[in-house]
Amino acid sequence: MQILQKRYIANVAELVRRNLRFFLLFTAAALLLRLLFIFRFPGVVTDSFVYGDIAKNWLQHGIYGLSGPDEISPTYIRLPGYPAFLAFIFAIVGIEHYRAVLFAQMFVDLATCFLCADIALRLLGPRFAKIAFVLAGLCPFLANYSAAALTETLEIFFSALAFDLAIRALQRNSIRDWTGCGIACAAAILLRPDGALLVLSLDLYLLVKILLPTASLVERTGIPIPRGPSVLRNFQAATLVTFIAVAPLVPWAIRNWHVFHRLQPLAPRYANEEDEFLPMGFNRWVKTWIADYASTEEIYWAVPGSEIDGTKLPSRSFDSPRQETETAALINDYNQELHISPDVDKRYNALATQRIRSRPLRYYFNLPLLRVLDMWLRPRTEMLPCDTRWWEFNDDVQWSVLAVGFGIINLGYFACALTGWLYARRLPLIGLLALFVVLRSVFLGTLENPEPRYTLEMYPVAIVLAACAVGKMRTIPKTGQG
Repeated sequence: MQILQKRYIANVAELVRRNLRFFLLFTAAALLLRLLFIFRFPGVVTDSFVYGDIAKNWLQHGIYGLSGPDEISPTYIRLPGYPAFLAFIFAIVGIEHYRAVLFAQMFVDLATCFLCADIALRLLGPRFAKIAFVLAGLCPFLANYSAAALTETLEIFFSALAFDLAIRALQRNSIRDWTGCGIACAAAILLRPDGALLVLSLDLYLLVKILLPTASLVERTGIPIPRGPSVLRNFQAATLVTFIAVAPLVPWAIRNWHVFHRLQPLAPRYANEEDEFLPMGFNRWVKTWIADYASTEEIYWAVPGSEIDGTKLPSRSFDSPRQETETAALINDYNQELHISPDVDKRYNALATQRIRSRPLRYYFNLPLLRVLDMWLRPRTEMLPCDTRWWEFNDDVQWSVLAVGFGIINLGYFACALTGWLYARRLPLIGLLALFVVLRSVFLGTLENPEPRYTLEMYPVAIVLAACAVGKMRTIPKTGQG
């Protein structure tokens, strides 16, 4: 059966008009689900207060900085996108009204659902667009993070918007859509440094189209197009998107150079201040064994300030009795002071070097792959009261059931997305979405702190591909004219 349907519907707005009752019903369901998380599981965490403090000082004192005992200190540990969003909300409803922030994010997340539907409409057809809207609207993971005062909801929205506009631009050869795509990419980068992967994905995709060794390109209409004009259009598009996406970083970099006398066009990888010691040896040692979020929470986040429980280390963290003894000694030295001194950090680095040399394949391939799989497949309960070690079933029954349920739902989305890609992989522009997933997954594998939330930026792609699989299985009956 052919996936691509003949398009009598130009955009998602027309699709909504033709299927108004369908979209009203599932919009209401999506809002109720997000309200449930906002009132039952609001996520205002340590990072939220860091962003909020920057926003408050920026709004009240004109200083982009953090509050100290005596004064406000300028900072560059966070990019200005999310603090600007918080400052905008605080200016309207009052300082530190985080509930209002969560309500605003609820509507942003609902807009993401419509963007998923529009991407599916343009790539697959009306019926698949409706399925994508349902999958996005009823996705508990998107809903959960809309109730968290963190960057995820906005980052997901701008990622989906960038791909929606890029697909429109590729189908219609529209400079206006490429301009909008660049603006969306710029917003994503101002929220999180890894938003730059959007631009990289688009540029690589366009580069492949430029270098494609064919005499002509056959686009969606099936009309052969001469290679020369196509090359020029793709080059202009890549240049325009990159320029617009990078442009807002120029004043940010100038500000950081002026204030700190340091070139910092994004934000530091470890969110550290300029004079803060970074235990890179410890971080390198962690990467020689860490593979799951539980270790991130129990070991990695404990440093500095809390004791490390050596019994929580997995068996792969040492390869011999000698390494086990050395590791125990290092942990004991850290626990005495609750911070890592440069001398202790050198010892961690030496141990890491020893482990990498003895098992390079594990360090460079096996563990990154395991970290990526953990981020994709783990139950996404990190913002809920569920036990991190959910598989041990030591938690209250309700939270164990919730963790298992979330795991099954997440696995269902993942399996359907993979199946959908197998169905749709030869369709035009699916390669762009797949390229982003591959690049971001490879990037996430390089991190020493695997967190499931880092894969949420790829969930709009997963939802569109899952809609393809569900549509092929005909699990949702047709409603209305769409």
